[in-house]
Amino acid sequence: MHVSATQAKNQFGAMCSHAKTAPVFVEKDGRVETVILSAKQYADLSAASGKSSLADKRKAFETSYKTWLEDQNARIEMRGLWCDDLRVW
Repeated sequence: MHVSATQAKNQFGAMCSHAKTAPVFVEKDGRVETVILSAKQYADLSAASGKSSLADKRKAFETSYKTWLEDQNARIEMRGLWCDDLRVW
């Protein structure tokens, strides 16, 4: 269901009731700006997103780009950083 922000404000109870069966898309200036979901739909969506910690994301990144990271580190060890000789006046 698509409704305007004014309709959602004026009929909030009805929007909440409808959201228990299907999402309610609230439009502002002709664009969908907000979605009203039931608590169950939100819980399902949150569980499906597979929230991972920053440490898990870092480990996945390092695993995926291991070769590239090793190449970059070796290049820096061999040549140094581009700004090693930079002098701030």
